[in-house]
Amino acid sequence: MHERDTAAAALETVAGAARPYLTSLDERLVHDHAADALLDLLDGDLSERGEGTLDSVERLLRVGTGTATHSSGPRFFHFVVGGSTPAAQAGDWVTSLLDQASGLWLTSPLAGRAETIVLRWLKDLFGLPASYGGVLTPSATFANLTGLACARQWWGEHHGADVTADGLAGLPRMPVLAGGYIHPSSRKALQLLGCGRDAVRVLARDDAGRVDVAAMDRALGEIDGPAVIVGNAGEVNTGDFDPIDELADLAGRHGAWLHVDGAFGLFAAASPRLSHLVKGVERAHSVTADGHKWLNVPYESGFAFVRDPAIMGRAFGAWGAPYLPAENDPQVNYNCLGPESSRRARALPIWATLRAYGRQGHREMAERHHDLALRLGGIVEDSPDLELLAPVRLCVVCFRYRPRDVPEAELDDLNRRIGQELIADGRVYAGTTIYRGMTALRPAIVNWRTTEADIDLLVSVIREIATRTSAG
Repeated sequence: MHERDTAAAALETVAGAARPYLTSLDERLVHDHAADALLDLLDGDLSERGEGTLDSVERLLRVGTGTATHSSGPRFFHFVVGGSTPAAQAGDWVTSLLDQASGLWLTSPLAGRAETIVLRWLKDLFGLPASYGGVLTPSATFANLTGLACARQWWGEHHGADVTADGLAGLPRMPVLAGGYIHPSSRKALQLLGCGRDAVRVLARDDAGRVDVAAMDRALGEIDGPAVIVGNAGEVNTGDFDPIDELADLAGRHGAWLHVDGAFGLFAAASPRLSHLVKGVERAHSVTADGHKWLNVPYESGFAFVRDPAIMGRAFGAWGAPYLPAENDPQVNYNCLGPESSRRARALPIWATLRAYGRQGHREMAERHHDLALRLGGIVEDSPDLELLAPVRLCVVCFRYRPRDVPEAELDDLNRRIGQELIADGRVYAGTTIYRGMTALRPAIVNWRTTEADIDLLVSVIREIATRTSAG
């Protein structure tokens, strides 16, 4: 077979494996550690002549379907990871099939127009003003990088400097203030921007990390010049929220830039029942979220929105290369609005899933997952051997195993071992965290496939493992 003819055959091989794999997700272990020996089939020396397309694809499918962590399934709760809706997954296959270079209108009007459309749809879904600029990114970390790079450019301009062109040399440190909910992805973005990972001034009023608004107000009043506030919509341990509306008031009063990291919590805006949690987000200067969390599109996908679209071009554009479109090109070129140059057309799966399920479908998914979290929280509260450590705000439930006969000093080690056994067991995936100094479980419910039966199984497996671990 000519190599050109193998392209369709290779895709047909994958398509043939898709149905049995996808229909098995409800029954599979989230991770079958016994199958990890298959990983050796990926190894070996690079062959001189190659092993052929179909043989290689078939081997990859055999190893992949056997050893993958099936986070697309309904019982992956360890991190805030959604699955892929059927529309999004098919849209992602289309993305790979067409293989567009999506950064320039010149290379793909299809990708550029699709990205413009989905950004408009997402702003509509999240209740953000249509006037905001936006760009799709690989992740929430890149989205935070985008928003905070715009904040850095804004801050530099207030000091009479173009930091994109000239860097930060000779400037004071950019003041960044946050509550204790600030996520490592925001710190990483600040690290990459040269502002310092640990330069954030954290103002929290308790050991849970709740922001101290009064202390932040005082601190902003003491700063000579503009500052940046980082707010969180959806904290990873409990799903709690900073009071975005109050932070927006502070930003307005002190002339600060408000950046809101809404990696998964921004999706509360899709539901009238939950939108109060993100009240004020429409007043932020930059807002970010993650698509491969609650939007349930394939890895990797994020988005950044910025109140002043022009500052995105100043922060990321003006490449000065004669073979690239000029800065005043009438068509949108998204690689001038964000950190990437080489970009896949990640708008296509987003377009497919938003068009397929609409505003109502995504509202219902957020509310159903909230109901499942409330169900799990209720089970924990009604159980004498489980302890709810924080109120259920959205889709994360923070709790621990606490039998009456185990001393407090032994609970952290017991819960840590339960978390390790959960991962090793594989029926459900839910590891541990540290919350208010306690080792805790914090399952996150954002997968479109997850049902009440999966929540009940999670509790059952935790109890089974806890009983066995306690006895051991």
